[in-house]
Amino acid sequence: MRIVMPEKVQEILKQLKKHGFKGYIVGGCVRDAFLGRTPEDWDITTDATPEEILTIFKDFKVIPTGLEHGTVTILIDKEAFEVTTFRIDGEYVDNRRPKDVEFTKNIEKDLHRRDFTINAMAYNDEEGFIDPFEGKEDIENKRIVAVGQATHRFEEDALRIMRGVRFATQLNFDIEESTYNAMYERRSLLKNISKERIQIELNKILLTPKPSRGIKILTDLKLMEYIIPEVNDMVGFEQKNPHHDKDVFNHTMAVLDETKVDLSLRLAALFHDIGKPHTFSIDENGVGHFYGHEDVGSEMAGKILRRLRYDNRTIKKVKTLIKEHMIVLLKPTQKATKRFINRVGQENLDLFFDLQKSDIKGTKEPYCFEYVEKLQKEVRKILVEKQPLKIKDMKIDGKDIINLGVPQGKQIGIILKELSEKVLDDPTINTRDKLIEEVKQMMV
Repeated sequence: MRIVMPEKVQEILKQLKKHGFKGYIVGGCVRDAFLGRTPEDWDITTDATPEEILTIFKDFKVIPTGLEHGTVTILIDKEAFEVTTFRIDGEYVDNRRPKDVEFTKNIEKDLHRRDFTINAMAYNDEEGFIDPFEGKEDIENKRIVAVGQATHRFEEDALRIMRGVRFATQLNFDIEESTYNAMYERRSLLKNISKERIQIELNKILLTPKPSRGIKILTDLKLMEYIIPEVNDMVGFEQKNPHHDKDVFNHTMAVLDETKVDLSLRLAALFHDIGKPHTFSIDENGVGHFYGHEDVGSEMAGKILRRLRYDNRTIKKVKTLIKEHMIVLLKPTQKATKRFINRVGQENLDLFFDLQKSDIKGTKEPYCFEYVEKLQKEVRKILVEKQPLKIKDMKIDGKDIINLGVPQGKQIGIILKELSEKVLDDPTINTRDKLIEEVKQMMV
């Protein structure tokens, strides 16, 4: 098999060869190309030292990204390519990075330091695949296998445990038994990994076509106690409700897989019922209820996301989606619908309706979307007609009220709020003349 590489990558390999050095594409790009996927990044490895790379590419724009670890970034037409010297990693002191590295002329020694066999392959057109750990065979057999001794790999960098789960989820591969067992045995090392790095891997799992697979593996490996221990409370929690044929966890997994690929939406799906185990009650007929679980879940999700270092915008969006996901307007009036739009935010409406419909698909059949579609229709009508929703949409403002003789102060805000309520009820009064008349009547 021959891998077709971009011209810019070929140019870098050509320059290395021209100056008497070996060069290969390496890692994920080789794996993806072998799988028939388009690689996102093209990483290159060489036996040239960082100083030699700088000399070879002196006519190119070069960034000395990490010279001490042998990495140089070459820019060609503003596109960045990492070129790294073959190396042997020294002792890992913090379950994250080596204390030092030793450069080598041996490509196989470089590949030996990598995490999984599917990522420990190199390629160039002259030599073909350099595959000392049978990564191609593991790809063909759809399995994730650690390079060398699995426990040693995870002790070096504990994040590799999550990366293995992520690759299994993205590629729909199984994790080989000894690698799986080593992940379980070394799971506590995740506590040494920064929340930011864990978040990145979690996001990648959530954005796969079937994220439930990754979440289930994380749960089965008991990794969740170091990532999101609150998820464990949902596992096996029976809902005892005629509308549900799954426990809270499996319902959540079904909802998660139904949602479209959007990080905030997937996070909201993962946490939408996380408050249920904390709000469970059974009525006199033995039916389970979870009154207020959306409020409890929204607050819990906020704490979890802050702990995992998510940005404030994402946290706010996810909390809102969870808090509102149980809303059912049997007869959606204009005013109630407008209040709903203001609470959710126009920019989040599509995500909200996706979450609600996905939530329904996670329940016991037959599914009923009547009330969701009715609300969706009313929302669409209000937005298409550009009906006023907030104070800023009114045809008068605070200055107009002051000009009518109302002194500056909190009374202005009170009047604006009262006018806004009237406009929500009856958008036809949202003209300057009619609103001024309303203010005059308030002043009598």
